[in-house]
Amino acid sequence: MRSAAAEPVVVAVDGGGSKTDAVATTLDGTVVGQLRGPGSSPHLDDLGWSVRIVDDLVRAVADGRQVRQANLYLSGIDLPSEIDVYRARLASLPWAGESTVVDNDLYALLRAGTDAPDAVAVVCGTGMNAIGVRADGAEVRFPALGEISGDWGGGGGLGAQVLWHAARDADGRGPATLLTAGMLERLGADSVASVIEDFHLGRRCDSELAGLPPLVFEAAAAGDLVARGLVDRQAEEIVAFVRACLHRLELFDRPVPVVLGGGIIAAHDPLLMAAIHTQLAALSPLARAVVVAAPPILGGILLARTAAGCGADALARARSGLGYPDPRG
Repeated sequence: MRSAAAEPVVVAVDGGGSKTDAVATTLDGTVVGQLRGPGSSPHLDDLGWSVRIVDDLVRAVADGRQVRQANLYLSGIDLPSEIDVYRARLASLPWAGESTVVDNDLYALLRAGTDAPDAVAVVCGTGMNAIGVRADGAEVRFPALGEISGDWGGGGGLGAQVLWHAARDADGRGPATLLTAGMLERLGADSVASVIEDFHLGRRCDSELAGLPPLVFEAAAAGDLVARGLVDRQAEEIVAFVRACLHRLELFDRPVPVVLGGGIIAAHDPLLMAAIHTQLAALSPLARAVVVAAPPILGGILLARTAAGCGADALARARSGLGYPDPRG
């Protein structure tokens, strides 16, 4: 371990449901630590577990150096009260301080895709969420608490619909669909009835449903009408978030980048992406979709370095050090 007298570092953490990324850079932008750990979403995991994962990763990438600035962006932190509770749990850690940023991982996604002052970001991964920002500091946020806050879609939503439609196919209440056979094969089950019973009795967990969305895209590509309907609905939900942000921020008359990220988007399904582009163009001709190629941790470290007062050259060096040079040249 390095001496605490070594050059201080800026650290960023991007924590999701399945993985957590951490990066440390020196003040001049040199990347000195980069690690990936297990998921750290306090919404899916115990708060204490989340803090332990983040603490271990921060200490590891800092490698004994003083942490000048730390920015933590975590999925499942959607309410101010949740931020306050998380910050309180960090208070005793030596690297945390008054300047430590704790917020939703959408901010990291947004910054990874654009630095435009007027912008929207939508994440479609295990779940869904969005954020809209305006040059004057106004923001739009969503609770993103699932059905109770009006949410549908992402891996969980699509996976649950696979089982729903398979159940109705099997018992005759709904149309036949390729999703039924695909689900049984994917889950290694003999019948839809046994799958329903397993979920009801707790022998299967919801995370198995979140792994079913690829079936939707495969069946849709094969012409399955039920699956095509789900793909269209997913696109509608993504664009609904965009519509709400543009309306509430009064940005319909401005060219606004719409940053898209998350596991469902990263699959680059052609039917889904075509539906998103078509619906977005009809909603706002001035908006343009930006599918993020860089991981959100890039946005996290850029935000952390800005908070630490680092200049443009140091930001560019950090971006290049992570393998994502500025696309603007």
